[in-house]
This record gives sequence, C-alpha cells and structure tokens, in this order.
Amino acid sequence: MLPLAGVTLFCGCNEKMKQDDRMNILFIMSDDHSYQTISAYDNRFINTPNIDRIGNEGVIFTNSFVANSISGPSRACALTGKHSHKNGYMNNIDCTFDSAQMTFPKLLQKAGYETAIIGKWHLISTPAGFDYWDILPGQGDYYNPKFIENGKEKQIEGYVTNITTDLALNWLESREDKEKPFCLMLHHKAPHRTWMPDLCDLGKFDSIDFPIPETFFDTYENRVAAQQQEMTISSHMDLVYDLKMADKENEIHSSYLEKWGRLLYNNLTEEQKKQWDAYYDPIIDDFKRQNLSEEALSLWKYRRYMSDYLSVIYSLDKNIGRVLDYLDKTGLSENTLVVYVSDQGFYMGEHGWFDKRFMYEESFRTPLLMRLPNGKRGTIDQLVQNIDYAPTFLELAGVEIPEEIQGKSLLPLLKGEEVEDWRTSLYYHFYEYPSEHAVKRHYGIRTERYKLIHFYNDIDTWELYDLQADPNEMNNIYDEKSSLCDSLKRELNVLRKHYEVEE
Repeated sequence: MLPLAGVTLFCGCNEKMKQDDRMNILFIMSDDHSYQTISAYDNRFINTPNIDRIGNEGVIFTNSFVANSISGPSRACALTGKHSHKNGYMNNIDCTFDSAQMTFPKLLQKAGYETAIIGKWHLISTPAGFDYWDILPGQGDYYNPKFIENGKEKQIEGYVTNITTDLALNWLESREDKEKPFCLMLHHKAPHRTWMPDLCDLGKFDSIDFPIPETFFDTYENRVAAQQQEMTISSHMDLVYDLKMADKENEIHSSYLEKWGRLLYNNLTEEQKKQWDAYYDPIIDDFKRQNLSEEALSLWKYRRYMSDYLSVIYSLDKNIGRVLDYLDKTGLSENTLVVYVSDQGFYMGEHGWFDKRFMYEESFRTPLLMRLPNGKRGTIDQLVQNIDYAPTFLELAGVEIPEEIQGKSLLPLLKGEEVEDWRTSLYYHFYEYPSEHAVKRHYGIRTERYKLIHFYNDIDTWELYDLQADPNEMNNIYDEKSSLCDSLKRELNVLRKHYEVEE
C-alpha cells in the first residue's frame, strides 16, 4: 500500500484536498443490544438519550436486520458486505475469519483512510486492514479486562465500557495526521452475557416493576424447533453464572456454568469485591429465604436479568454520550458519519427467552441509527441488512464497491434520495447447530408482511408468519396457506440463487 504522501505525488494537490475533505466514519457496535431497550425504538424499559441523539440528529432505521444472528458471523457480514456462506465465517464453533479476504477497512486504508478497531473483535484471526487495533481477546471481561494492542497483551483495571471508550478517545486525540480521514470501529463488549454492571450503576433499575412480555409463558404450539431450544429464562438462565448468585456459603448450585460464574467474581480486585458484595449479598440472602419455585422463580429470574442488563445499557449509553460530546467539541461532528448498531437483536423475555439465533423478530432485527452531516432526518423504512454497511462506507469515501459485495449502499437513503429499485425481501441463514442453546439450523425469507422459515439438518419443518396479523409470531400458518407458501418459496429460491447459496 502506498502511503498517503506517495498517493498525492500521483494525484496532485487538488486531489489531495479532495481526499482530506472526505467524510470520517465512526462505526459504533454493541453486542446483543436489543432494539426493545433503546428508547428511540421502545420506551417501556429505559431512556437512552445519547443513542437516541444519533437518531434524533440523523435517521432511525425501522426495518434493520442481520444476515445471521450470532456474534462472529454477524461481524464478518458487516466487514465484508457478504453473507456467511460467502465470507466463510458461518458459526462461532469451528470457523476462523479469513483476514486475507476483502473487507471495507482494507479498502478504506488503501484509499488513504486511517483505520482503527478498538474493543470487541471476536473473529479468532488477527485483525487486518487497520493502522491501529486494540481488541479484547475472545469475549473479553467486564472487569479489569485484557486487551491486545497491535499484538501486545495488556491488562487495564476498571470497567470495560469505560475503558473501551477511553481507548477510542485517546486514539482520536493522539492521531498524528488529523487532516487524514479516519474510520474508527468502536466495538463494545456490552451488553453481552453475563450482564455485569459498572459498580456505580448496581441496582439502578431494581425498583422498577418491569412489564412481563405477553409471550413470556409461550408453550410453542405448532413450532417444533422452538420447542427444542435451550434458551428459556426459566430453565436455562443460570443462577450463578448469569444472575450472580455465587453465595459465600457455596449452597447455591446450578449447571456446569456455575464454576465460570464463581471465577468471574474472582477476577475482581478486593476493593471491587467489597462494592459487589455490598450489593449482591443481600439479594442472595433474600433469594435463599424465598425458596422460589416454578412460575415465581421464572419471574424472579426475569426481573434480575432485566435489572442487570439495563444497568449495563445505562453505562453504554453514557459512554456513547462521551464520544458524541468529543466530536462536537472538536468540530468532528461536522464531517463524520456516526453509526450505532448491535451485532444482532436479543430476547428480553419474549417467548420466555434470552439470547438470539432465531429468525424471529427479536433476534433477527437489530437497532440501526445513523447521523450523516447535512443528511436526511427522521426514519427510514426500507428493508436493510448488515451486509449493507460495507458498501455504504465505501461509497461515502468515494471508493469503488467491489462486485463481490452482496449488500446495497445505504448512502442514497441517508441523503433522502428516492430509490425505486430497493429490495423487497431479505435472506437469513443460521448455521450454528449443534451448539449452545440448541437452536436448529434454518434459513428463510422476510418480506414487508410475511416470513417463511425452513428448519433443516436433523429436522425438516417449515414455518410461515403473517407479521401484520401476528407480530409476535405465535401462529405458524404454514399448513393453511399453500399458495402463499409456494409464492414465498419461489422468491426464496430467487434470493438463494442471487446470493449464490449452494443447494
């Protein structure tokens, strides 16, 4: 790759000025952040003023989805602009991201952008296409996390969301050539399982009586794959690992995850343990006294889950506010595309679940808010997908979009332009089975109104939903709508052919 100075020798002064004026890109991604817990989408649970601010000053995508609802594969789709079967990272079990392949950071770097990724990577291989990288190994830890900075490991005491933000702001402030456009991927661990809040935010949501989702006690009638999953709050959310009931008396025992839950506590410093214990010990004691069972225990788990999860979101939103304030203070807001997205959606008790993976709405959808200076304001209702990020960033930077990219640039939508030939359906494919949570392999199509899903591998069953009549996806009407099924299957086959899915 030629250095920027070398490029200008060939391009001349006018081209250098044109390059320097190109838009910066701040790509903020969280992990497992449900759209239900962003007040720009849903104000039942929490107020997120800073994330909302991106949408209020820009746009909120109301129909934003992923191609594969699991962390590593979703990130690979975003980096390459290609579906999982094309970028090769189909699951988190036996895949390693091929860093030799084309990614949008590589193309931006080649075009003269300064590129960096700070925070979560979760793709096994070493990041490529970045001038600077400072990443969490694996999933990373909430407290006193290790980071790998350009290949060198270090450990930083504190809370991961604050630290990740500090590292990003330090990078922005210390850039040597501030005339050069940048692309910063600020990728947070939060709010990934096990939802460990910042010590200053412990208990912030304990007094709230959260509404119980109307589908919380779903029995999954006529949905065979849903009956076979292992991601219910009642049976599969671990008391010690997930809900922090690691009692000092060692009387509370759970699943194989218990030992990992106790190890998480051991990672705290002695001072952190004092604050942690002051909050959780009374909750543990009260839990023991209640001796809950069945429905009461399920609801208790749900409320503890919501309290911890939302406390983690609260910290995430505060730190996003720090970054937005920095952009305003330095004038970077005037020339920076700001993007906020999660790597997929998440269940907040809907169908009795936590986690993601299914093509059902709560995990298939992902929040997406973008602020383009002098761009459109309001909402964008077109069907968009995480394979669209790469071509958007490339077009914004004036970089030619490679033919192999399968997504569509969102830039015309961000500018408020009319796009007559926008897609009318989306393709989804989940591969990670057998694995944790036992969600069967499946693929499907979603149109504005309907969703058709095929569960396969060691199962062969179809599901059809009318999202207008049944937004909660409780009524599988596959056996009732043969002509509609035939039509959707034809369209699904067109998509599979278009995306070159091998039969």
